[in-house]
Amino acid sequence: MNEAIGDTKLGQFLTLRDFCTCTNTYKRFADQIDPYPQNPEETIPSLAALCERILDPIISEFGIARFKLTYGLCSPDLKKWLAKKDPVTGVKYGMTTPGGDQHMSHERNSKGGHFCARLGASCDFRILDFPSDDLITRIISRRLPFDAIYFYGPERPIHISHGPQNKRYICTFSNKVPTLKGTEHWRKMLRT
Repeated sequence: MNEAIGDTKLGQFLTLRDFCTCTNTYKRFADQIDPYPQNPEETIPSLAALCERILDPIISEFGIARFKLTYGLCSPDLKKWLAKKDPVTGVKYGMTTPGGDQHMSHERNSKGGHFCARLGASCDFRILDFPSDDLITRIISRRLPFDAIYFYGPERPIHISHGPQNKRYICTFSNKVPTLKGTEHWRKMLRT
């Protein structure tokens, strides 16, 4: 395991360890998963940019005690575990869409290509005792440079990414399918 790099700071508040060990799947199988990047030279600067440009301003506003990171970096090893099924329930341990959600950042597959062609980095988080829809409004009004935001509900974490495409894309999910329905007010804010 790459534990030695865990103390690497990714901005003012978070470390690489925070980003790599926050998922429930990792916590459940920590002794069997290497959560750290295999391509740290590219991945760590991308995670740091996400922290410095988006998460640090949010944490500064709300405080680290209210900030709850629920999904950070998906290492290649964690990706394998997320795809496995619980032998009792038959349910997968987790979900990842490495081709587009940016949780794998700049990690590379066995052929040397990036798992996610969009590059950048993402995480899922929430602010305790603050609705996630209001959080998205705050992020937009502060003009934080996000690439994508996924809204899952007012009491659930949001997904946010930072990357070179800077698409400023926002969607909600209905039956696990992304939709623009319900995002009209946020998209209007982005145009002003």
